[in-house]
Amino acid sequence: MSAPPPATGALTAEQAGVSIGPGMTIGPGMTIGPGAAVGSGAAVGSGAAVGSGTAVGSGAAVGSGTAVGSGPSRLEALLAKGRLRATLAMLGPAFVAAVAYVDPGNFATNVEGGARFGYALLWVVLAANLIAMLIQYLSAKLGIVTGRNLPELCRERFSKPVSIALWVQAEVVAAATDVAELLGAALGLYLLFGVPLLPAGLIAGVIAFAILGLQSRGYRRFEIAIVALLGIIFAGFLYEMLRIGPSASGSLEGLIPSLGGGSAAVYLAIGIVGATVMPHVIYLHSALTNERMPCRDDQERRKVLRFERTDVVIALGLAGIVNMAMLAVAAKMLHGTGHEAVSSIGQAHAAFGSLIGGGAALAFAVALFASGASSSSVGTYAGQVVMAGFVKRRIPLLARRALTMAPALILLAVGVDPTAALVLSQVVLSFGIPFALIPLVMLTRDREVMGVHVNSKLTTSVALMLGGLIIALNAFLIVQQLA
Repeated sequence: MSAPPPATGALTAEQAGVSIGPGMTIGPGMTIGPGAAVGSGAAVGSGAAVGSGTAVGSGAAVGSGTAVGSGPSRLEALLAKGRLRATLAMLGPAFVAAVAYVDPGNFATNVEGGARFGYALLWVVLAANLIAMLIQYLSAKLGIVTGRNLPELCRERFSKPVSIALWVQAEVVAAATDVAELLGAALGLYLLFGVPLLPAGLIAGVIAFAILGLQSRGYRRFEIAIVALLGIIFAGFLYEMLRIGPSASGSLEGLIPSLGGGSAAVYLAIGIVGATVMPHVIYLHSALTNERMPCRDDQERRKVLRFERTDVVIALGLAGIVNMAMLAVAAKMLHGTGHEAVSSIGQAHAAFGSLIGGGAALAFAVALFASGASSSSVGTYAGQVVMAGFVKRRIPLLARRALTMAPALILLAVGVDPTAALVLSQVVLSFGIPFALIPLVMLTRDREVMGVHVNSKLTTSVALMLGGLIIALNAFLIVQQLA
């Protein structure tokens, strides 16, 4: 096919020294530098730039927004500033995802688990965190390699009925997520300032929306705000750990797998998995990475993937430490001391105050509020990604915020126990994990989608095994509850 006619005053391809092969397709907004050669049948996407003197081979495809050719790439320019600065600049997406792993649902399940079963469920927290690292890395990898997010690829690769079904369950999961996050933030405000729970829920929703609004000023400001709130949560439980000093021997024993507490322990273990492995951020992480650092080729993608592995290990490692600290602190303070019946966050806060002191209670309440406010904003963001990806529809953020707040506000208005609702919401989330995990594994194992970055057989096998384990645990829970 011949090149489109030049605009008035513009050079023709021949005058610019550009060679354009027959059958080539040119996307709108594409730029080709002087002296560039684009081979026969090559496809260059919308907005792509082919640099001066660059040759694009016959049949090659250059993706939309991709830069090929002369001059250093964005990644090369970043690496030129030094390894440390480059690493710090690339950190962020996993920290946004990690906030969901220390949301108020974790407070509820970890406090109840520690109070009722001591250190016995620590191994569940550790296992859930390791599972989360693998899953979140696969999601980030999908976004980096394909330039698309998980919901978009599900819509493109699966049938319409399957995509619609996945979207519906993802919205249910998002609603359950927001219940946990908003309830937790409201409870944090109540514990800190005595604000009644319903007004506290409204205030928390407005604060979460304000945090999310930072994204309109660039992803970095939003990431920094989320990291700051994650730091508050980490600092709060570091203080609790130093103040209370959980048993080292008890903690080590708790890392040995066992479920001696019967169906009650299984219920809480599934809640811990649901509170730790969050379906909505499986969808979100791919959207956080898909356009963050444009890559020229597979070599650059490999470098970005290495940075992302570091991001995931650091961020989710911190989240894992916080979760284990929550359970260990509750075990030391509540289990075996006559406080095993403590099953609510409010009771735990009161126990911190009476047994340890006001400083410990304050640190707990501040961490709870920071957890709820930050994770609620991330949950709303994930909801936008889910709807846009699966059904190509968007609604204003304010409208989505109002819709997702409604179930939590109704629960607060009718006086439902917030902690019981938090634990139940985490069990619901656990049921949603396979519906995000299985499509993710199917796509990342597909060489047509991933190219040279396709999963190894071992990675695919481990991920499928984990999905099967979660499904089996959920089935066991249903049978136990019916019995």
